[in-house]
Amino acid sequence: MNSSSRNPATLPKPADSFNLEGKLVLVTGASSGIGRHLAAALAGAGASVALCARRGAMVEEEAGRLRASGASALGVTLDVADLSSIEQAYATIHGHFGKYPDVLVNCAGVALLKPFLEHTPEDFDSVMGINLRGAFFVAQRAAAEMSKQGGGSIINIASTAGVRPGGFLSCYGASKAGLVHLSKVMAYELARNQVRVNVVCPGNIQTDMHKDFEDAGFTEALIKRIPQRRFGQSDDLVGAVLLLASDAGRYMTGSVLVVDGGQTVNSL
Repeated sequence: MNSSSRNPATLPKPADSFNLEGKLVLVTGASSGIGRHLAAALAGAGASVALCARRGAMVEEEAGRLRASGASALGVTLDVADLSSIEQAYATIHGHFGKYPDVLVNCAGVALLKPFLEHTPEDFDSVMGINLRGAFFVAQRAAAEMSKQGGGSIINIASTAGVRPGGFLSCYGASKAGLVHLSKVMAYELARNQVRVNVVCPGNIQTDMHKDFEDAGFTEALIKRIPQRRFGQSDDLVGAVLLLASDAGRYMTGSVLVVDGGQTVNSL
């Protein structure tokens, strides 16, 4: 039988692989920016979503907006730098949904634009505490439950600053480089548990956090270094995250997906 005689109804539909119905997704850093946008996109793909952030009122407000649109969503106060807060958040999610997350999107993060020689120990501890330590322990808790549930997907949101150096980003870049390497180790150790771990490295995505770079007068210089000649938008990250969260990416683990308009492949 040649391909032209096949019944189209029997052919696989690529969109089915991206369907997240029946999945529970935890998104950290979901009170604003990339995290909030990704939570809405994941809900739009059919997932139940737990939106987590330190600003509990903001994530509950966003969760209410998603529920009003027909989604299953819960806002949960979570400070990733506080181990007791992590434990309480997971207990709250399990109590509400009756299960632990199938997918974790580790998006909570802080940026610091500052010369290396001016960084203080407090700067270092703050950035590392959220971007690396916080991501580590949120993921560790998720991976333990995913292993019991038969598998899952962890998506760590890093940065191109973690794969390519950038001025005034020593502490931030180090935290994201650490997250990239951590993700690869996790992917190796957790593969037999059917827990996939991958990384998305956004480039210059226009959010409130990115405004610090624009205010510092770097806008024109940055855009010139991006082959697509534009900053990214949060929506530009949705495809990569849906791929890694869904069955479409079921054979992907330890991958680092760079979403940056070509900036990291630009010549120096």
